[in-house]
Amino acid sequence: MIITELVNRIPVMEIHGDNNREVTELVIDSRKVTENALYIAMRGTVVDGHSFIASAIEKGAAAIVCEEFPETLVENVTYIQVKDSSKTLGHLASNFYGNPSQKLKLIGVTGTNGKTSVSTLLFDIFKNLGYPAALLSTVEIRIGEEVIPATHTTPDVITINRILAEAVEKGCEFAFMEVSSHGIAQNRIEGLHFKIAGFTNLTHDHLDYHKTFEEYLKTKKRFFDQLEDTAIAITNVDDKNGNVMLQNTKAKKKSYALKTMADYHGKLLEVDFNGMLLNFNGKEFWTTLTGKFNVYNLLLVFGIAAELGFQQDEILQAISQLKRVSGRFETFKSDGGIFFIVDYAHTPDALENILDSINDIRTKNERLITVFGCGGDRDHSKRPEMGNIATKKSTLAIITSDNPRTEDPAQIIKEIEAGVEPQNFSKYTSIPDRKEAIKMAIKFAEPKDIVLVAGKGHETYQEINGVKHHFDDKEVINELWKLMSK
Repeated sequence: MIITELVNRIPVMEIHGDNNREVTELVIDSRKVTENALYIAMRGTVVDGHSFIASAIEKGAAAIVCEEFPETLVENVTYIQVKDSSKTLGHLASNFYGNPSQKLKLIGVTGTNGKTSVSTLLFDIFKNLGYPAALLSTVEIRIGEEVIPATHTTPDVITINRILAEAVEKGCEFAFMEVSSHGIAQNRIEGLHFKIAGFTNLTHDHLDYHKTFEEYLKTKKRFFDQLEDTAIAITNVDDKNGNVMLQNTKAKKKSYALKTMADYHGKLLEVDFNGMLLNFNGKEFWTTLTGKFNVYNLLLVFGIAAELGFQQDEILQAISQLKRVSGRFETFKSDGGIFFIVDYAHTPDALENILDSINDIRTKNERLITVFGCGGDRDHSKRPEMGNIATKKSTLAIITSDNPRTEDPAQIIKEIEAGVEPQNFSKYTSIPDRKEAIKMAIKFAEPKDIVLVAGKGHETYQEINGVKHHFDDKEVINELWKLMSK
């Protein structure tokens, strides 16, 4: 693409060199620069990309985007000065790939819990309705039937635009995308045109990154503040932060709720481990998904689909055919009558939601055994809170490792234990080895008991000291059950 086309409608402070030359790709990692690439020098928290401009030019970069020109300007290289390279990158990427987010109906879903479920459920519904779509989620990236493994909650903005451009090329009309707080803070959604933005909920998470809850809230809100007046913002007004998201947005405002008046209102009529009978906007239907948190997820799905112009009866019929999202309240029963649930719940709110959902369903004649841990190198403040919730709401809680990363698992467990109240001391034990913890749960369980293994859900690895080892909770449960039932 010619540089003049690339910087179209982008505020540029100064261009030095030929702005009619062609660049073949956009690169933010100087090590990946190829001949005639455009290198964007960005300032990070640890590394400043400006330090690698010379290296990028040596590798053949034809043009450089930077916030300040280097002291020596190389002949036959075009330098483009901008105020903020990070924010400019999104607009460059959009232009480079032909502004694909304007050619699709792009739907972004943000919040602490439910982003993956809502995005994936929307993708599945539209697939069932016969509309090819794209999905950008934590679990996987999909373009129609093509599956691409996901590595980050929100990919970098060059990758996003490349995927959206491919989706347009393959005839997709819709794209459903998780929008993480990290992605917002790091300008990874800059330059994207969202048709609808959905908000699930906001609870304490990622405070290792955002430092304070207020900062975390402001970051999420930024997504809605940046929406255009042609967009639609739909938020959960049962969550006190739902209305906060709408305060400064130019988008059309819509709401959903179970407890309060809203544009999309839901009721939970019946629930068991096989599914739920629900009422949305006066219409009853059955779904195989279960748990109160899934009522909210489905209600947001319903609202988004309705705002996209689909008939409510058509949407509810499609919802009733949905299957559960991998690692989200995934249930299976052993030959011995023990009921296993695998779920991604790794925040206090998510853990409490799933335990409450299980306790609402069970008759209390069965015991509830919970295996869980907390990730290392992440927010420490949620550890004691999760220890309190798990021991208070389970018959037995087995505290174990999640992804300890570079931390000592014993220290993480100690911080979780600090939240256990004295009256619940007899209701927990600690086993650092996750496989041994699951084995203990199976050994303790009797027919009809419920074993919840929480924290990893769809993940198929355990990260220890920077190394990812294969570990799949569902595989381990099946392996141990077969071994122990012989």
